[in-house]
Amino acid sequence: MIHRSWTVREDILELFRSIGRASMTYDIQDSHSGNMAIRLLDASGGDQIIITATGSQKGDLDPSQICVLSATETDYGYYKASSETDIHQRILSIEGVRASIHAHTKDLTIATLDDADKPNRPPDFVPIDPLGFHHLGDHVHVDWIAVPSGSPEMADLIPKRLADHPATVIQAHGTFARGRTLKEAFFLQCVANNAGAVIRAAKTLDVNVEELRRRMKADAGAFFAYPPVPYAVEGDEFSEFPEESEILKEFHKTGARVFESWLSPFHTGSMSVRGVSDLLYAPKASMPRDVGGPLLKVPLRPDSSDPPELALHKTIYAETDFQTVMHCYLPEAEAYAHFRYPGEDAPADRIVPIDAEGSFLYLVIPVVPPKTDAETLIRLLHDYKLVVVRGGGVWSVGSQSLSEVLHHPSSLREICLYRIGAFEQGLDLRKMEPKKAKKW
Repeated sequence: MIHRSWTVREDILELFRSIGRASMTYDIQDSHSGNMAIRLLDASGGDQIIITATGSQKGDLDPSQICVLSATETDYGYYKASSETDIHQRILSIEGVRASIHAHTKDLTIATLDDADKPNRPPDFVPIDPLGFHHLGDHVHVDWIAVPSGSPEMADLIPKRLADHPATVIQAHGTFARGRTLKEAFFLQCVANNAGAVIRAAKTLDVNVEELRRRMKADAGAFFAYPPVPYAVEGDEFSEFPEESEILKEFHKTGARVFESWLSPFHTGSMSVRGVSDLLYAPKASMPRDVGGPLLKVPLRPDSSDPPELALHKTIYAETDFQTVMHCYLPEAEAYAHFRYPGEDAPADRIVPIDAEGSFLYLVIPVVPPKTDAETLIRLLHDYKLVVVRGGGVWSVGSQSLSEVLHHPSSLREICLYRIGAFEQGLDLRKMEPKKAKKW
């Protein structure tokens, strides 16, 4: 048996700490649940696994709770490591995989429960939101296992599932995800839980989820605005305007608030501020305070090589006087975009606030189809400052600051929660809506 040093590099320790804290903030772990692991080269060029210790608090990790193991042999630290070390070791042996996370993704876990007699093979989970569909694929495997914690059956099955899919669910136990980096694995966990949150909210609103899934399977392109860009593992510490301390501070503060307020999953969405000839751009708007993301300075003029997300920011600035733009993926708004009033055949084209503050700020919020042209979207943003795109997230604009533009999706989340809660109680939403909203 090999006795290996427990010392872990400071940068690795801080990475584990930051992702652990973020997982607590995003509520995909309880105080002691889950585990994280990475595979990297040691000083002598050999592979090693670094994994959280069993029973460790992911939001408050200290050096003794990070275990350094051999990637190929059982050693002393193995017995202090997570009870699911065997599983992570096999996941990390998949080609190209250097990180893995097991998380108690509550929304996805609840969305994949059933009361069927056991043993059984639960149905796959099928996302209906753009992030889930494009980053996780058109289905996520769900498996029931008799002993769903560190069992040989799990160690055999989970790596097989993750060889072909970025995430997989063990029924009533949570999600396993793999990535090229720990941040990518965390990104996939957040996207997976977000997909579960959309399904849960949609079912609460009596959306025919199975019919929607059937139609998406037949023609997925008709249901989404455009594919999000693939997750980038490089450049998160990169800033092209470090000298502009005040605006840099605003980007960091706003990005943290987007993440902490559950306005968009980790490293999703985007935000920008207009300059004279450039725009300051955060392509991963949802950024925990101690994780961050890239901050870019790009030409304001359109470029044919711009990805769709950045291109729309530029188009909005070209056609308006707005100074800030934000794009988020609110699960409640995505679910609500499919809502139909009882007795109606088509999804509603607006969200009407029923709460006092929401009604004060917005008489209505438009909901538009996924392929809505930029001209129509910009006209609605000019009139309403906030637009929900079915299958495309939430766009908002501001005339002054990032704080101003942040207020819109933050308010929208509460507006949706109140409406979903009222519907859940069997209340008549039409009766609760201001009469003047019908004229807008």
